[in-house]
Amino acid sequence: MATPVVAASGSWEQIGAKKREALMSSIPQEWRIPAGLLPPVTQDDVTDWPDTSGWFTPDELAITSLTASELVAKLASGEFKSEDVAKAFCKRAAAAHQLTNCLSETCFDRAIATARARDEHLARTGKLVGPLHGLPISLKDNFNLKGLDATVGFSSHVGDAAKSDSALAELLESAGAVFYVKTNVPTAMMIAETVNNVFGRTLNPKHRQTTSGGSSGGESALIAMRGSPLGVGSDIGGSLRIPAACTGLFTLRPSAGRFPVRHTRSGMPGQEAVQSVNGPMARSLTDIEFYSKSVVDERPWLRDPRCVPLPWQPVELPTKLKIAVMWHDGMVQPTPPVIRALRVTVDKLRDAGHEIVEWDPVDQKEGVVLLGRMFVADGGTAIRKELERTGEPFRPEMLAYETATELGTYDMWRLQSERTEFQNRYLDRWNSAGIDAILCPTIPFNTVKSGSFKHGKLSGWRQGTVTVAVLTLDKVAYTGVFNVLDYSSLSFATGLTVDKNIDTLDSAYEALGDVCKAVNEEYDADMMDGLPISLQLVARRLEEEKVLAMGKLVLEALSSNT
Repeated sequence: MATPVVAASGSWEQIGAKKREALMSSIPQEWRIPAGLLPPVTQDDVTDWPDTSGWFTPDELAITSLTASELVAKLASGEFKSEDVAKAFCKRAAAAHQLTNCLSETCFDRAIATARARDEHLARTGKLVGPLHGLPISLKDNFNLKGLDATVGFSSHVGDAAKSDSALAELLESAGAVFYVKTNVPTAMMIAETVNNVFGRTLNPKHRQTTSGGSSGGESALIAMRGSPLGVGSDIGGSLRIPAACTGLFTLRPSAGRFPVRHTRSGMPGQEAVQSVNGPMARSLTDIEFYSKSVVDERPWLRDPRCVPLPWQPVELPTKLKIAVMWHDGMVQPTPPVIRALRVTVDKLRDAGHEIVEWDPVDQKEGVVLLGRMFVADGGTAIRKELERTGEPFRPEMLAYETATELGTYDMWRLQSERTEFQNRYLDRWNSAGIDAILCPTIPFNTVKSGSFKHGKLSGWRQGTVTVAVLTLDKVAYTGVFNVLDYSSLSFATGLTVDKNIDTLDSAYEALGDVCKAVNEEYDADMMDGLPISLQLVARRLEEEKVLAMGKLVLEALSSNT
């Protein structure tokens, strides 16, 4: 089944209620968890529930336990039928939604029909449709799929079903992919936690009192529940990397122009001072590289004029990398588990023979303030106009957009000139240091309690004779600067987990400011105990191949026993 189309009539509350009901009704009865098998609401970690509930068959568990690369190999050999794989992931995605509220749309009928066509093609020709033959891929809500909504968290977009697929969806399907679900996002995709007035809040399946991040938080929750072997999200300030870090996954934030964005829905259409990009999220770095190469090998520049005609290139890394470590961003000290993960990674890299140097965070504050100013340059008008269509209120997390002052054209041009000069200075610093990458936190914590992104913190910024309110974006400062720079960035799971007996606030800790103090005081070692810890590796613009290759070396160093 597919999510029934709901007409956007009535109050925003009524529209949301009808849409939620339609989404649930699209899940067949046989994929609805029996009441007696549902884990109690007090059960925080539900990631093992599919294995222990007895509700899934051994074959379904075997299929959904595999990574994307493993699945593709078994589908190509004929060991697995695409239809069986599709049905297994449809059921597991349905379960994930019932436990975490991670979906926004389903298209189960389309998935099964596509999968059958894959099986018939292979049986008839002996050939694969493409490198992604039969692989279920989940998509973030903003990717258009024909006949489905792309609400991006607005009640006003409910019932506005897409007339055709996005360019990326067309490319992936032509390469053999099977689409079956789309995933939840925050309002306008501009909150670092996944919550909106249509579908509500998505929870982290590893600890349902914590957030799965945003704005690709529906994807991260679904993949962490193994309801998807590989998903695609988008990133304008950390929207891939933050949710990946919150749930211990891998993701690549590519530079603009590497992957197609044509015919996707934006929460702020026309905002191009900092470009939104899309990329993969998965449980392994191998899957991230496999997806990225597969997309580029399909020559996306023939489908989207914004794509750079840059084929995928093998990378020869120096035997000894020069990596700059940024211990903090000058504004917020990471919480104890993230600091420990950084120290362990740095020590392991040194032991492996790589050169480690310090990276001065002197430019980070300017970069994140630039990002905030560009986000609210329209005075929040794009978001406000969309909300006004149904009378939907601003969520409290979007206070900065609600209270912002619009810039004129001249001031916007000046702002973009500042951005370009910032990019120039950062590149000159990078080249002068002679580094291959920056290693730093993805976020200053591993994750946080759900609902912690209560308000966009505001600060005054003098623009000509007007003081405008902008987001300081303390939660996204580690990621957002690299959006301003358009650098290739990898968020990776270190394999380390929070240990409440070790990861306690150091007695020598000194706050870098009020925000730093608040972040570290809110850290709850008992709640975070056992949850994964991620870090970020950053290369220069359009160095996707290099950052992935360097990521492999970092993981090799982390897995060594020396």
